[in-house]
Amino acid sequence: MGRVEEDVGDRSAGDSHRRGAVLYWVCHHCVCGTSWRGRACCCFRCAERSRGICLWDNGMGSALETLCGQAVGAGQDEMLGVYLQRSFIITTVTALLLLPLYIFTSPILTLLRQDKKISELAAKYALWVIPQLFAYALNFPVQKFLQAQSRIWVMTTISIVVLGFHVLLNWIVVIKLEKGLLGAAIAENVSWWIVVLAQLAYVVSGCFPESWTGFSLLAFKSLASFVKLSLSSALMLCLELWYYTIVILMVGWLKHPEIAVDAISICMNLELWTLMITLGFNAAISVRVSNELGANHPKAAEFSVLVAIVTSTLFGVIFTIGILATRSFFPRLFSDNLEVIKETSKLGYLLAATIFLNSIQPVLHGVAVGAGWQLCVAMVNLICYYIFGLPFGALLGYKFDLGVKGIWLGMLAGCLLQTLMLMLNVLRVDWNQEALQAEERVRSHAMTALPQNDSTESGIITENRGTGRRAEK
Repeated sequence: MGRVEEDVGDRSAGDSHRRGAVLYWVCHHCVCGTSWRGRACCCFRCAERSRGICLWDNGMGSALETLCGQAVGAGQDEMLGVYLQRSFIITTVTALLLLPLYIFTSPILTLLRQDKKISELAAKYALWVIPQLFAYALNFPVQKFLQAQSRIWVMTTISIVVLGFHVLLNWIVVIKLEKGLLGAAIAENVSWWIVVLAQLAYVVSGCFPESWTGFSLLAFKSLASFVKLSLSSALMLCLELWYYTIVILMVGWLKHPEIAVDAISICMNLELWTLMITLGFNAAISVRVSNELGANHPKAAEFSVLVAIVTSTLFGVIFTIGILATRSFFPRLFSDNLEVIKETSKLGYLLAATIFLNSIQPVLHGVAVGAGWQLCVAMVNLICYYIFGLPFGALLGYKFDLGVKGIWLGMLAGCLLQTLMLMLNVLRVDWNQEALQAEERVRSHAMTALPQNDSTESGIITENRGTGRRAEK
């Protein structure tokens, strides 16, 4: 009877975590993506070039998704603070290394043969949002630290409050003060740093007596193994999200690309809005899988994967139907240009298909991160996107003169192939073996991070791993 109650409690906690994660990601995207009608396309293109660089910094911090989640499952809460500080070091150094890309955005985009006006705007925007680069470097590790401990609702509350402030600040600086793109950059900088500082204050407030015990020199030890997993995570994430940025660049290489770029930017912006729902499932399943594997509950991990895929797919079906039903209307929300509206409406079917695939694929990514398959998924992304999808899109778009539709078809084909490969991998995986590998991963990182007497005397890893908690001496 006790076990049944425990399972019910776990499922209830998991449901609450998923709801919180979904709401958090929706608000999170609103903060970083709010723009005003008539400026949406310009803002989106400039922001994409800036955030595409930030993705590598985010990726370097996503190793925490695996390590923190599995450490929580194994009962090693004291390791989370060390992992967090170690990630701060890596992401801050990464941000400094990425800084030249922000400074030299204009010549880089010119070299890539992008529209001169867009390149100049993007270059100005990149300089203005440099503070965001360092906000990202701190935000992503804190985000994963909190998610691993299922503290989603606090993050969600912070995001909701900042979202309201962000909308008001945007209205003031962009509309009333007419600062345009500069105003949008200022609003984003301020909002991002409020989010970061609020989350950091929560972490050090004393609410985490076990997982945050203050700053430690242990954060500087064993950085090599942490960097290795971080690089795999960064490669996986960037190969995934840079794919869409490159698609926009390819559209920019078409003859007379202005209308096509505006149309695909509108579609991508709308796709990102719907993607926030599935990214919530991505975060939730990543934490759930890592927790369950760390606690040696392979069956629970497998069941969680099934629930997340089915639920997220259901949302995908709803969004797909919505896009198909409104494909002649939603472009008017973003532009007054009749040519842009017409071209965007033509892309409605491809957008709907992409949204459906993106209801499944992020969940599979979350499973991979929770289980520690980052390098494997990175290789899948490389093959499906860059060896198959982009060349196929270029062939259809340029050689067969299908333009933006052909490029998008190639992108869609790459997404389909990648989703099928990840799904096949999830269906074939031995979850018992994954639980053993999670135990070994937790043990190796704990033994290298803690002093020898602490790691052996406190019984960090015991034979009683079925409980998922440390054995008391």
